[in-house]
Amino acid sequence: MSIKVASKDQVDTILTKYDTFLFDCDGVLWLGDHLLPKIIETLNLLRSHNKKVIFVTNNSTKSRENYVSKFENFGLKVSKGEIFSSSFASAVYISTILKLPKDKKIWVLGQSGIEDELKEVGYTTIGGTDPRLNEPLNLNDPNSMIFNLDPDVGAVIAGLDLNMNYHKMSLTLQYLLQKPELPFIATNIDSTYPSKGLKLAGAGSVIESVAFAAGRQPMCSCGKPNPGMMDAIVAKHAIDRSKTIMVGDRLNTDMKFGRDGGLDTLLVLTGIETMENVEKLATDEQPTYVANKLGDLYEYLQ
Repeated sequence: MSIKVASKDQVDTILTKYDTFLFDCDGVLWLGDHLLPKIIETLNLLRSHNKKVIFVTNNSTKSRENYVSKFENFGLKVSKGEIFSSSFASAVYISTILKLPKDKKIWVLGQSGIEDELKEVGYTTIGGTDPRLNEPLNLNDPNSMIFNLDPDVGAVIAGLDLNMNYHKMSLTLQYLLQKPELPFIATNIDSTYPSKGLKLAGAGSVIESVAFAAGRQPMCSCGKPNPGMMDAIVAKHAIDRSKTIMVGDRLNTDMKFGRDGGLDTLLVLTGIETMENVEKLATDEQPTYVANKLGDLYEYLQ
């Protein structure tokens, strides 16, 4: 059974047991543009106890540089090296695991976060935020991009696109159908994400639409709960899994990511999940701890 964090003693136990805290962002630290209660105080508390903090997000729409700016807007000082986004993890996967030659281009279904991280490791991207893709698909124009696929494209990557349209989907589909040898990469598989009290369609919903049309699934999802992302974090930061805890708001991504990676887990109820969802799980699938909000770690010590 999960332990409900509801006392100073339980918070003291968490602070004593763990040296490293991995945090999801959306639904844990903030909801959209709204910072959740006592987040600044809680992160300052952890840093004052010399805890290592790492922010692990499946949101591919922003690069790590974008996230540094977002943290700053909330009054939080976070370094680029403390951030692992699914867009960054995807760039690392393509360059170090796939070892795609740098003279190959990458077709992007997604936003600038993916493009920025791929460019940082040396790739040229097409698609993505190209303004021509915001125009209606014109099948009567022989010069249309859909009839002139780039022969130098060496991979297709897909993630969340808040400006998704039929033109982008159709072009991505052509690369997947006409070039079946191309690696097909997903940034992450979140079906939804929380914003302003709503559940909105996530990257997994976008990717599944294209995958269904193409009749092929991505060869890899680079975000949570993919174990490759955990391995990269452990290697980069030299962390001890037995002294690390994953904090998140989703059972099927954050908690599974931590559990499969050999970490204890803390579920906060400020995002997607409810206590009822937790209680339906088998004992070995439940998070180690459950808290109403991350700020409870600070408030129970006051």
